[in-house]
Amino acid sequence: MDRVSALDESLKKTLGPATAKVMAEQLDLHTVGDLLHHYPRRYEERGQLTRLADLPLDEDVTVVAQVADSRILKFNGGRGQRLEITLTDGSGRLQLVFFGRGIHKPHKDLLPGSRGMFAGKVSMFNRKLQLAHPTYVPLGTDSGDEAVDAFAGRLIPIYPACKGLESWKITKAVDAVLPRATEAVDPLPPSLREGRGFVPLPEALLKIHRPDTKADVAEARDRLKWDEAFVLQVALARRRHADSQLPAVAREPVAGALLDAFDAKLPFTLTDGQLKVTGEIFDDLATEHPMHRLLQGEVGSGKTMVALRAMLTVVDAGGQAAMLAPTEVLAQQHHRSMTEMMGRLAEGGMLGGAETATKVVLLTGSMGAAARRHALLDLVTGEAGIVIGTHALIEDKVRFHDLGLVVVDEQHRFGVEQRDALRSKGKQPPHLLVMTATPIPRTVAMTVFGDLETSVLDQLPAGRSPIATHVVPAQDKPHFLARAWERVREEVGKGHQAYVVCPRIGDGEDEPKKKAAAKAAEADGDRRPPLAVLDIAKQLTAGPLASLRIEVLHGRMQPDDKDDVMRRFAAGEVDVLVATTVIEVGVNVPNATAMVIMDADRFGVSQLHQLRGRVGRGSAPGLCLLVSEMPEASPARARLGAVASTLDGFELSRIDLEQRREGDVLGQAQSGVRSSLRVLAVIEDEDVIAAAREEAVAVVAADPELDAFPELRTALDALLDTEREQYLDKG
Repeated sequence: MDRVSALDESLKKTLGPATAKVMAEQLDLHTVGDLLHHYPRRYEERGQLTRLADLPLDEDVTVVAQVADSRILKFNGGRGQRLEITLTDGSGRLQLVFFGRGIHKPHKDLLPGSRGMFAGKVSMFNRKLQLAHPTYVPLGTDSGDEAVDAFAGRLIPIYPACKGLESWKITKAVDAVLPRATEAVDPLPPSLREGRGFVPLPEALLKIHRPDTKADVAEARDRLKWDEAFVLQVALARRRHADSQLPAVAREPVAGALLDAFDAKLPFTLTDGQLKVTGEIFDDLATEHPMHRLLQGEVGSGKTMVALRAMLTVVDAGGQAAMLAPTEVLAQQHHRSMTEMMGRLAEGGMLGGAETATKVVLLTGSMGAAARRHALLDLVTGEAGIVIGTHALIEDKVRFHDLGLVVVDEQHRFGVEQRDALRSKGKQPPHLLVMTATPIPRTVAMTVFGDLETSVLDQLPAGRSPIATHVVPAQDKPHFLARAWERVREEVGKGHQAYVVCPRIGDGEDEPKKKAAAKAAEADGDRRPPLAVLDIAKQLTAGPLASLRIEVLHGRMQPDDKDDVMRRFAAGEVDVLVATTVIEVGVNVPNATAMVIMDADRFGVSQLHQLRGRVGRGSAPGLCLLVSEMPEASPARARLGAVASTLDGFELSRIDLEQRREGDVLGQAQSGVRSSLRVLAVIEDEDVIAAAREEAVAVVAADPELDAFPELRTALDALLDTEREQYLDKG
């Protein structure tokens, strides 16, 4: 058997179909190699007890603990019996319960003073934490005990487990495949491995699964972190190298044309940050291979202005520019603000349009047939230099005369295929500028967007006001909520406007959403469903904000109705806008100074920061109130406290990432639900990622096809399954 196929062998063959099925469905483990890379989450030492005080409710856990007492209780008039066993570890207590005939074996095995490993789902009964019918392995002291022979004098690995497959069952499965570790292909070039003093990969796998000492664990983790970082960075470096070989039309600035005319009419001075970032973008646009740049910046730092000036440069150079926005509200907002900023310069071919003017068109799915036909004609003839649209831009019917630049706003809202479809509309690959207002720590950008050059705007334009943020504990202190509504009335009294944001629309929501909300409430332990826009708007109109002009805005409204509400709010004809997160991105109403976010604990850190950025956009200071019913000691309140304590989006994104994990850094879902990183932690391992990137760039520059590194190519093939390979090809 060759070295590669040994690890590619199906787990069905090695472990049997039943175990393999659970591993595939629950843990996404299919081959011997997958299981060898399913590393222990932590290790227990014999004699060291798990902290029972920290057990999470409703989660499958594995604990090592001591039996404090054991008793059989009768119920149903003596017809039924149950065994109750109390475990202790000095920090807390946990009750085990067994019923019926299932009580005899544990009653014999688990005597007071004995110890064991126990696994099950933590539930609450009579205000006590309990495991009902847990599986267990006694850790006895008599020499004939198999469990002790297996674990004596060693660190006990605790694996990420699932229902039907406890940690010790995974331990047995790993034991069955561990001899194959000797056949693992080592992806690190020998010179790099020796230069950094790493153990060979087979040795690292043996030490991570069956360490004799904590030093073994540290040595193995150091090596395996490097593998993950290095192979990932090689994939991204190859992607950058391939992009640099593609042809593109250089788009150099033209003196005395549209951009100069636009700059001359600006009523303000660009910040140093905007000028610096613009310089980087202009340098990229002037080269003959496609720009791939990520522009990230704080909410309100002026990214749109930078993007518009890049688009005008491309128009001056004879090309067209397209901006892809995630929602119709945002596309309309961008179109309105850009045409207002450009004035006569956006009226190309029209009466009264400036001599250097171009046409700026909007293309969305809800446009009427006639308007749509006009827009499509303007694009194919080149009459329109700039188009702003939603994914309607991607449709087959849309043709460009000469697409030179694609700007993607709020990158995380778009699937890879959507971005790729728009880029394929150029005669040659167009330049690409990706924008995000969700700040990303440097190493995350380096890992997730390692194929993009990164520009950062961290300076707010002059005249932007500070935003004060406070947590409103509605459950503990109801009078704080009453005061929040008074503050909204005070802001409106000064001639300003306010937003009220809710997590849900309400009323007419379709059945699946109702069920999902009910299910979420149940999972939260009888927590009520999230507050809804339509309900809160009614309560405010009849109660604390009576007599104010209140309107609602949400995603299920007709596009014309949404646009109408937004236009009237921007014109000052609406005092309070009660909305979902549809206002999260890009909505710009400088007169709005206050925002109340209901059920703020149900939003992520980055999302709260985005929402907050809608206020304080004018000369008056902004106020953001985070309303929550969660108790003061809860992690949710700690998260809200973090948001209230800083306006630094980069700091908040670190907090967010530490709580949510990285997501699948190569897969299409970057939600944090499942991480493709097994030992590498993006925030903690910044130095490893930076060093791996340097090494990867050097390897790829010297040998782009990796002809001299067949083992590294094999590792890349394993990392980049079809879906991920496409992701890198298209991203």
